[in-house]
Amino acid sequence: MNRRHLLATAALGLSLAFGGAASAQDKTKACFVYVGPIGDGGWTYQHHQGALAVQEAYGDKVEIAWQENVPEGADAERVLTQMALGGCDIIFTTSFGYMDPTNAVAKKFPNVKFEHATGFKRESPNVSTYNARFYEGRAVQGVIAGRMTKTNKIGYIGSFPIPEVIMGINSYYLHAKKVNPDVELTVVWAFTWFDPAKEADAAKAMIEQGVDVIASHTDSTAPLAEAAKAGGKVIGFGQASDMTEYKPSPRVSSIIDNWAPYYVKRVGALMDGTYEQQDAWEGIAGGEVQIGEITDAIPADVKAEAEKLRDDIAAGTYHPFTGPINKQDGSAWLTEGQTAPDGDLLGMGFYVEGIKGDIPK
Repeated sequence: MNRRHLLATAALGLSLAFGGAASAQDKTKACFVYVGPIGDGGWTYQHHQGALAVQEAYGDKVEIAWQENVPEGADAERVLTQMALGGCDIIFTTSFGYMDPTNAVAKKFPNVKFEHATGFKRESPNVSTYNARFYEGRAVQGVIAGRMTKTNKIGYIGSFPIPEVIMGINSYYLHAKKVNPDVELTVVWAFTWFDPAKEADAAKAMIEQGVDVIASHTDSTAPLAEAAKAGGKVIGFGQASDMTEYKPSPRVSSIIDNWAPYYVKRVGALMDGTYEQQDAWEGIAGGEVQIGEITDAIPADVKAEAEKLRDDIAAGTYHPFTGPINKQDGSAWLTEGQTAPDGDLLGMGFYVEGIKGDIPK
């Protein structure tokens, strides 16, 4: 059963309830829909930290409310409708599968602002989209993976075969291959955002195949927990949050999703009357993608190489998808020096040359 967690001002310790007619309010009500539990240690945890940052920034001028563990589908549309009826002024829907429910409900509530994470549909003027360039962080992880693997076998746990995930797989592989031409990539699809048992099974299967560096695009710490059982022979990365409990190894670095500045900015714009529809896609330079500490489990020269790549991406002097790059079938995609247009990335449905296996349909 889905659990509903609602918060008014922390000082008053009030509980709110969705449903019923919206009453007159002297506060802005910001609401959040989560695909997993706020204690997942990864994706949902970081979104919730952003929600709490809104509360901290605006105090009693804002109410925040949230619901966790909302499935992507009909349940999401029901929850969003309840939120809109319950007086939410702005609703952040924080998973790709909420895209169609978000747009459907937004049409029915034109006075409510809807913000959808990682999607591309903005079918009504009150729908905005926002994303982070996670592929930039995957490039940094790829360098570490390519340098650190002893078996020349690296792994990637995919959640769902959507462009956001495929982008990360390709970036991770390309940058591992640049520093280690012998590297091979194994991709295991978990078909879940958050299921620690499935994530652990995926990591275990790769380790049994000789993979000794694992990246993941799922939300729990289970892959790191599985890597920790290998007695120092397998390393991995924090995903979405820092996952510091596994430092200095097997977690040797991380991608940290920092949603707080965006949430504070958007709620603030709604409050001061400057809010406009937008499509935001920030990365390392904008601070939404952060590279967690590269620990001393990584040699100093590899750490320096990874940090230089991070800094070059932040400075705009390097793009992780710079040609020449071919598609998996050998056909040309990017020519020498050409960088990938955002449209190509946002619709990415192919592996780059060198990755074996098919993308599930």
